[in-house]
Amino acid sequence: MRASLKKRLIGLLLVCFVCIVASSAPFQCFATFPNELRLFSGQGKQLQLTMPVTAKITVSNPDVLTVNGIAQHSFQVDLKEPLSLTPTQQGQTEMKLKLFGTIPLKTVKVNVVPDIKVIPGGQTIGVKIKSVGILVVGHHLVALDHDRKVSPGEDSKIQTGDIITHIDGVKSNDVSKVSDIVNQAGVGKKPLDLTIRRGEQNFHVSLTPAYDAVDKSYRLGLYIRDSAAGIGTLTFYSPQYGVYGALGHVITDMDTQTPIVVGDGQIVDSNVTSIAKSRNGEPGEKHSQILKDSRILGTIEKNTPFGIFGKMNEAPGHYLRNDPLPVAFAEEVKEGPAQIYTVLNGQTVEKFDIQIVHVTRQDYPATKGLVIKVTDPKLLEKTGGIVQGMSGSPIIQNGKVIGAVTHVFVNDPTSGYGCFIEWMLQDSGIMNKSGVGGLKAS
Repeated sequence: MRASLKKRLIGLLLVCFVCIVASSAPFQCFATFPNELRLFSGQGKQLQLTMPVTAKITVSNPDVLTVNGIAQHSFQVDLKEPLSLTPTQQGQTEMKLKLFGTIPLKTVKVNVVPDIKVIPGGQTIGVKIKSVGILVVGHHLVALDHDRKVSPGEDSKIQTGDIITHIDGVKSNDVSKVSDIVNQAGVGKKPLDLTIRRGEQNFHVSLTPAYDAVDKSYRLGLYIRDSAAGIGTLTFYSPQYGVYGALGHVITDMDTQTPIVVGDGQIVDSNVTSIAKSRNGEPGEKHSQILKDSRILGTIEKNTPFGIFGKMNEAPGHYLRNDPLPVAFAEEVKEGPAQIYTVLNGQTVEKFDIQIVHVTRQDYPATKGLVIKVTDPKLLEKTGGIVQGMSGSPIIQNGKVIGAVTHVFVNDPTSGYGCFIEWMLQDSGIMNKSGVGGLKAS
């Protein structure tokens, strides 16, 4: 009985000891101490273990990284004090820590990459995007006579969301030209050879137009579209590479809800004329005007889960600030205060306070990396929080561009999602040009 009680007491003491150790500052610092670290050249970083011991640090390549200002291969440090890392040139190195100079504690792989700076946007832009082909958005019935109706397109197994890229071998992305082609084929009783793109597959469909006795013309039995338009917000512009990123989310067709595959497109100047406030269960929106002579700001070359991207040969103007800011890796983003840049009236970009309430750690590109909450009284008064058209508004934290606003919570418009700027920079091509790689999953 006494032995059993003794074992229980020992077990309880061990549990208490583990709990105390696990909740201690040194243990928590050690748990968050990275195994792999990415640094932009010119941007330093501090790491802290808060351990009342000395350690020996060995840096495999001190030409790449200095620790506490020391450019030596091996030296002693006091782990009660933070370790100040300063990259001195691009490259890779390895930093090893040994307690008392002998006991292995931690090995950190460090990759120093070229510094990336972008000009944060915030401007409201008009988006005009043209599909790579003719997008099928539905089927309709052609009236052959009073009693018979058919849909040649549906009968040919063409599906909503399919893209017609070629008609009789000729590239086709202009809806206005399809009617004449269909009528000529109908009159000549010749089937059309359609090249269909469905996801990553391409195949051919033979389709014979049907004569509509009501409209007195030949029809495919398909509802089709070739373009889309709307408004959003510019996230960043890179003068160094002449590219931009905007929106922070993919553009989908309003009927099929499938991503639009870009043929070409433009972003243009736009003026905010009024704002419908967001309310619980009812997202608001920016009302914006795109004039016929609106200045073309850039091309649209990519439409991805993280927004639209393309060439921009000169700064669009109306900046809150026109000096480039450094960007942050995803792992640098912290919960806490931040700001967004966006337009509430005309073309004037303003800065507003938000709170980052949750950060999702992501080793690979994924949307909804941030949960944000609007705290700025002026923005809440004007918009009720996040509204449609605000997507793409850059998020700034500690003087760095960290991400973009992407979505609003319908039942709480003061809050919404954001994506990390790192993923937008990858899709824009800047990360690849700079030789910046992603983290590997641990």
